[in-house]
Order: sequence, then structure tokens, then C-alpha cells
Amino acid sequence: MSTPTAPQPLKFAYWVPNVSGGLVVSKIEQRTDWGYEYNAELGRLAEANGFEYALSQVRYIASYGAAYQHESTSISLAIALATERLKVIAAVHPGLWQPGVLAKLVASADVITGGRMAVNVVSGWFKDEFTKLGEPWLEHGERYRRSEEFVRYLREIWTSDHAELNGDFYRLHDFDLKPKPVDVAGRRHPEIFMGGNSTDARGMGGRVADWYFMNGNTPEGVAEQIRDVTDVAAVNGRAGAVRFGLNGFFIGRDTEAEARDVLREIIDKADREAVEGFGGAVKQAGQSTGDGKGMWQDSEFADLVQYNDGFRTGLIGTPEQIAERMLTYKRLGVDLFLLGFLHYHEDVQWFGREVLPIVREMEAAELARA
Repeated sequence: MSTPTAPQPLKFAYWVPNVSGGLVVSKIEQRTDWGYEYNAELGRLAEANGFEYALSQVRYIASYGAAYQHESTSISLAIALATERLKVIAAVHPGLWQPGVLAKLVASADVITGGRMAVNVVSGWFKDEFTKLGEPWLEHGERYRRSEEFVRYLREIWTSDHAELNGDFYRLHDFDLKPKPVDVAGRRHPEIFMGGNSTDARGMGGRVADWYFMNGNTPEGVAEQIRDVTDVAAVNGRAGAVRFGLNGFFIGRDTEAEARDVLREIIDKADREAVEGFGGAVKQAGQSTGDGKGMWQDSEFADLVQYNDGFRTGLIGTPEQIAERMLTYKRLGVDLFLLGFLHYHEDVQWFGREVLPIVREMEAAELARA
């Protein structure tokens, strides 16, 4: 009879601000910079304040007010080389990457960093990024079918000496990638993240993902997604194989009133034209799903000011309130929080000093009661 494993401590990741304009589409002051030097220092601060992962966004052209963007794989490797322990996750688009080329790049970067590379496979919602680069734009379900093959390809080429894959989008024929990624305890290959709200996304997550990212949401919405993905994983012989990350925008202050005032100011100073343009694009993408169920479909204007619905997670208030909110989500099955901030350097340190110790105390108390 197997012994149940103890619950693992929550993990924390942050959105790398490698895209100009910060993490909210607002004209409020954001003491955050998209450049390399700022991000190298941020990586060092983050790993000293309890963060295990950093996720680099992917944008190829300006959108929702973000005029400048550093490419995700290159900035991720640069941040990894500026830090000692931080794991970096590069967001990548199937259709804009040939998977064998990406697999080779990630394997080399994984060796260089001692096993600290990962990818977030994003199926894409921004049609212009594909068409302006001369690439075909697939319908929603086809984008997810391509992404699922892309993940299967990465896993095969990273783990097999005679890689074979015959799919509708990609193929491998007796291919031996060398060097392989680093042999790290607890992982077979660089971790593969993906996300989405749609039925297609949930199915893909259950079948092939190591980690499933969710946009900001209520506890009820998060519980539904975790249940759906977990059910798909079990049916496909992957029970327990998928872990869950949740997006949240962090506004921590000494009092709840102060935190709520900051949220109100962010929304009051929203760049209305940029938010509405982003909202129109993403809602159209979500409505193209087979069942009309996709990311951002029930997002209001205020939600879209943080472009991954980060306000909806409710990480807004005092250290005690935020820690309790995080534990609420952990009890539902959330393993990791992916956080965004207004003033990254200051806020990351405030999180590590004020919030993380309370989270760990609450986790220890729950473990003692178990």
C-alpha cells in the first residue's frame, strides 16, 4: 500500500516584463522597465525572495500599447545566466517556430544553465502576428491540434535516441538530438507549460502538458478548470501528471483600503483605446471556438486592464489577506502562482518580506493538522 505524499509548498513565478508598458494597460506610473539590465537585477531579486520561475512573454509586434518587445527565448536565457537558481520559461508559438529548431535551442540552453530552461507553448490569439509575418492563420481548434503535436514532438526529440513522429503538422524520422537536455531529478525533460480556458485547451492540457496555466479567475472558475483537465489526464493514463498554475496581479499594502485605492487608480487611468482594442481582438478569438467557450469571454473592461485577468484572482489587500487567498486556491489544486506587479523591484521584495513568510506559516499549520 502506497503512502500518500505530503502536499508540496506553493511555488511562485513572475511575469518577466520583457514587453514595454508594464503589466497593466494603464497610464498609472509603473516603475518597471522592459530592458535587459532591469530584468537581470529583477531575476536576482526574485530568486532571493522566494520565486522559483520566471515566464517571458512573447510578442512579435506592438499590441495593446506594448511598443517594444524582447524575444522570449533570448531574454529567458539571458536572465538564467544572470541568476543562480531561477528557472526560466520562454513562451513560444507553434507556427512561428519549427519544433526541431526550438528543441535544439532549448536543449543547448538547458545544458548551459544546468537544467533551468522550460517552455510555455501558446497557441496564439493575435492573428496579425502570423499574417504580417506571412504565416497562415489557423482556426481555433486547428491551432490547438498543432500545439498538441508540437508538444509531442518536443517530448519525443528530447527523450529518444531515434525520434519518430508522424503527425498532420510535424514529422520526425530517426532523429537523434545531441546534446540532450540535462538529466534533472524529478523531470524527464525541460518542463512544458501551456494554458487556455477553452475546451480545446483543457483537452490538450490533460493529454500532454506538464503544467496548465489558468488566467485569473474566481475559486469556482479555477475548480472547474482543474476538474476538467484532471479528468482528461486520468482518461489518458496521466493521473497526477498535470500541475496547475494560476495568474494573479499582486497589490499588497499595509491596509486593504490602500490596496483597493491602487486598484481603483489603475482602472481609472486605463488606456481605454488600448484596452478596448485588446478586448475586441481576444473576444473574437475566443468566440471562434467550437463551443464559444474561450479565454476572456466573460472578462469585463476592468478585468482586461490586466491582460491576463489578474485582478480576478483577488491577490489584493494586506499580507494576511493575500496569503489566505493563496491558500484557498492551493486547497483547490493550484500548485503555482504566476504573479504580475506594478513596481517590480519594490513589490517583489515586499512579497518576499511580508507575504511569503505568512504563506509558509499557514502551510506548516495545515500540514500539522493533517
